[in-house]
Amino acid sequence: MKIVDLEVHVVNLPMKQGFTSSFETKRGETRTIVRLRTDQGVVGWGETMWGAPVARLVRQLADNVIGTDPRELEAFHARHRMLPFFHGYLGYAALAAVDVACWDAIGKAAGMGVVDLLGGRVRERIPLTALITRSDGDSRDYPGSLADATERIVAENSFTAVKLKGSTDARADVAIMEALRERLPEVELRVDPNAAWSVPESVRAGHALEPLGLEYLEDPCQGLEQMAQVARAVRIPLCTNMCVVRWEDLAPAVRLDAVQVIHGDVYKWGGMAITKHLAAHCEAFGLGMNLHSGGEMGIATAAHLAIAASTPALSGAIDSMYYLHDDDIIDPLPFEDGCLRVPDGPGLGVEVDEDKLAHYAQLNEREGDFTG
Repeated sequence: MKIVDLEVHVVNLPMKQGFTSSFETKRGETRTIVRLRTDQGVVGWGETMWGAPVARLVRQLADNVIGTDPRELEAFHARHRMLPFFHGYLGYAALAAVDVACWDAIGKAAGMGVVDLLGGRVRERIPLTALITRSDGDSRDYPGSLADATERIVAENSFTAVKLKGSTDARADVAIMEALRERLPEVELRVDPNAAWSVPESVRAGHALEPLGLEYLEDPCQGLEQMAQVARAVRIPLCTNMCVVRWEDLAPAVRLDAVQVIHGDVYKWGGMAITKHLAAHCEAFGLGMNLHSGGEMGIATAAHLAIAASTPALSGAIDSMYYLHDDDIIDPLPFEDGCLRVPDGPGLGVEVDEDKLAHYAQLNEREGDFTG
């Protein structure tokens, strides 16, 4: 089986409402979509983070990929191991686009789901985290109004975990978390200020948050050295998707005892098998693991669901912005009782609506990449 064609599309997908973090407000997603075809007529779909910069790298990869066997993924990654060295996250994202499309094609050619190729299902339904931002509440009374909105969201969707996207104001974030715990005593709570706090602010906020029984505090400050200082002072597990983002970061993180939970991501780490390897390393070093969300649409979400369903260590509610999107380029994955189910069928189990693909690609051509 050989790859005979690889197409790249960039799409813009609006969100239901703005999504605010400590550094931006997102109004929609820009994603790069890959379609490969083999000489046996098999079509494999991939999707990855960002738009034009990643799409350019994928198009450069196409010249090397065409004529190769999609099953030879180890050789593919070996040939392009320097791409992330020169292009950072963009390089990992480009590799992941091709990697996921190959997995989809491999599964379809074998008549098997990717989840089965990865080891089979240890769970059928994957719980999602309710992602809460200040755009969900009334600015005049954030702790109270945001707690009201969150209580409704949890009740309506049966979420078992809630994550607040934090801000540069650590005191305000602590007040919100206290209000959330009062309203939701049985729900797992997390807060993620995206490294917006200093070490003193992180320690002070961490001490205030300790009585709330947080599942973890995610990236309160920048870098492994700063995270290690906070970890020594605060009795809350620290999580990261910002300072352990490649293999070279793992050993220093373990030596420093800087983090206790690592967020994997197929599109930030460069592929599906790599993300599975990360889970094995986390187990070996006694670390927890979860999945980060970079705004996945249906293809990418299906890949994350296959990882989560086949990896025993991923037992908690994963991050996913999927339920916040206004539409999809596949038949939308059903979201029920706070969970997504792994699609059935060969490959990733999803098929692209090419009319929608064309529509959202045209939207990107008119508007350019979403930047916030």
